[in-house]
Amino acid sequence: MCGIAGWFDSERDLTNEGAARELQKMVRTLTHRGPDASAQWLSTRTALGHRRLIVVDPAGGAQPMVRKQGDNEFVIIYNGELYNTPELRLELIDAGYTFQSHSDTEVLLNAFIHWGSRSVEKLNGIFAFAVWDVKKQSLFLARDRFGVKPLFYTKQGSAFLFASELKALLAHDLVEPAVDVEGLAEVFAIGPARTPGHGVFRGIKELKPGYMLELNEQSERIRPYWQLISQPHEDDLDRTTDKVAHLLEDAVTRQLVADVPVCTFLSGGLDSSALTAFAARKYQQEGEVLHTFSIDYSENDRYFKPGDFQPDSDRPWIERVSQHFGTEHHYVTLEINELTESLYDAMRGRDLPGMADVDSSLLLFCKEIKKEATVGLSGECADEVFGGYPWFHRKDILESHQFPWSPLQSERFSFLSASLRNDIKPENYLSRRYWESIEEVPKLIGEDPMEARRREISYLNIQWFMANLLDRKDRMSMATGLEVRVPFCDHRLVEYAWNIPWHMKAHNGREKGLLRRALTNLLPEDVIERKKSPYPKTHHPAYRQAVMTQLREVLHDNSSPLLNLVDRSYLLSLLHSEASQKDAPERPWFGQLMTLPQFFAYLLQVNMWLREYGVKIC
Repeated sequence: MCGIAGWFDSERDLTNEGAARELQKMVRTLTHRGPDASAQWLSTRTALGHRRLIVVDPAGGAQPMVRKQGDNEFVIIYNGELYNTPELRLELIDAGYTFQSHSDTEVLLNAFIHWGSRSVEKLNGIFAFAVWDVKKQSLFLARDRFGVKPLFYTKQGSAFLFASELKALLAHDLVEPAVDVEGLAEVFAIGPARTPGHGVFRGIKELKPGYMLELNEQSERIRPYWQLISQPHEDDLDRTTDKVAHLLEDAVTRQLVADVPVCTFLSGGLDSSALTAFAARKYQQEGEVLHTFSIDYSENDRYFKPGDFQPDSDRPWIERVSQHFGTEHHYVTLEINELTESLYDAMRGRDLPGMADVDSSLLLFCKEIKKEATVGLSGECADEVFGGYPWFHRKDILESHQFPWSPLQSERFSFLSASLRNDIKPENYLSRRYWESIEEVPKLIGEDPMEARRREISYLNIQWFMANLLDRKDRMSMATGLEVRVPFCDHRLVEYAWNIPWHMKAHNGREKGLLRRALTNLLPEDVIERKKSPYPKTHHPAYRQAVMTQLREVLHDNSSPLLNLVDRSYLLSLLHSEASQKDAPERPWFGQLMTLPQFFAYLLQVNMWLREYGVKIC
């Protein structure tokens, strides 16, 4: 994995010293994404920069990479991994291409030279890349189908700037850290998620997943190269089960390829256990031992209370799976003060307020994993693809026309100042984004209404909730120089699962029932039957107390930028009310993991973001 940054300008000569300096500023902000190497390539109209994390072919994969084809020249900068590199290489060799390395970067560049924009349709992987065609003087950008790898851009006069992260764009002198009313609506109505394609900062956008962008001096064209297609599912239950198992195993096997140490994240849940099982079996065939990692929190065993979302503790299940498959397991236990101290590092990783300690814990977890491995496989996206969340199963939520992870409660926006609430109209903004997404759902003519509704919920999950989790995973892992791969995001698996009817997905009336059936011969029966339990969070009251104390300090500090946007009296009253409750019930705010303590921490992140990034409200 890497970080990329670039600049196309139809009027300026980018070979001058000032342009090189600006590009270097952008690239330097991405050092965490690529700690191993850095390079730039400059021409009159285009400047390209790259930071490299070496995963495959240390000697031959340097970027920016330049290749000639006849009298033309092409230059690529690329962040990601291709999992079908061997097949593409053979196809290109048959077409007459030769290779100077075994890197996937060279395969990708030659694929673009050979197939042009159609090359993205042939890729199996996670990627964001840019190719400069010297002869045509045109720039091509593309992003993987689910947005595992990020790509932001902005137009400032004649300049078109793009980069892996917001911080790289903000480092350029032409870009101001300004946020308008719609940006504030993203932070306070949508946040910690983002509307697909929205960059929050004024004038900044994100290339949507599955989209490509072509640019030259005369025109700019943005279009999708991939979309989900709804069609009847023809396979019976046995055939469907077998195909899901095969696609998942193939995805894991492909994603184990690396020239550096690889591990898996293991919680003892169905998803991570499946990845671990496939990986451990592959490693055993090669006479190697798989390393696995799990996260926990100081004194969590003392304060953990079973609930609807987290029915039991992970540790016994982790030990069960690790021992069953003979992995070398590593426990990472976080202290409460680490979580609060890292809230701001997590915010810097996203360049935006995020999922509070759900982010900061992952950041700390990845930092420890990086000491032993450079690549990790993680179980994200199985719930979105196979129907694991409660909102797939609850009739009241299915019948409610709103984002299921962000319920429209009167108290959800009560903390906003009256003027801001009037400006952004959060309920209306949230509702508008919801209905815009519903209109995009690829319909299947004649589908049963409840089946069609679950298809809508699946689409919302893939386009929104999954995208937020992938943002989180990329920023927190890459902030530590760790590459994380997500096999459940293999587009072949998602395309197939998209059209599987609900009665199969919920086989035996269980969440992810079909996936459980597909893993019957792989995992121990008790692991298969374990009820879903999400990413673990701390239950220690010290965390709740710490964020409440810090927020109270922010609210009493008249220099806090947050005060211009919130109702201070309301928040102080809420803090007082919560402090008076010894065992305050968990009140959902976003998804399954973010309750009131996380909401308080989110506001702390907002305040620091406004201050540290010098955000201008306009």
